[in-house]
Amino acid sequence: MTDVAAEQAEQNDTGFARLAMVTIDCADPVALAAFYGELLGWETRHVDEQFAILDNPEGGSPLGFGRVNGYRPEPWAEPDGGKHFHLDFYVDDLDAATARALELGATEPTYQHGRTLRVLIDPAGHPFGLAPLDA
Repeated sequence: MTDVAAEQAEQNDTGFARLAMVTIDCADPVALAAFYGELLGWETRHVDEQFAILDNPEGGSPLGFGRVNGYRPEPWAEPDGGKHFHLDFYVDDLDAATARALELGATEPTYQHGRTLRVLIDPAGHPFGLAPLDA
């Protein structure tokens, strides 16, 4: 058991499972892994046309990206609340991080629901948030 896993086990003695990985459905796992690898500075453990994995250098759970045939992006600002999940990331400089994410292929929707969280859309259509670490 890794040091991180042992520490998590000590902190959570009532649970019986540990998060192994978060996997994001998409049409192109290679491209989406490249996007998030650059965004987070994480290394690629595995990549093929069906699945890709980025390792968390801090020892936490990795991110996976799986191909789904016929994948359709989630609606972000739809009144029915159709989004299924989103990832939030802390950043040191919100404007600089937003600019870099846009350079990598993210887009910024017109609708923003918070003052400190900036919502962007990844190249596969998933919303994600950037928030200043000091907020």
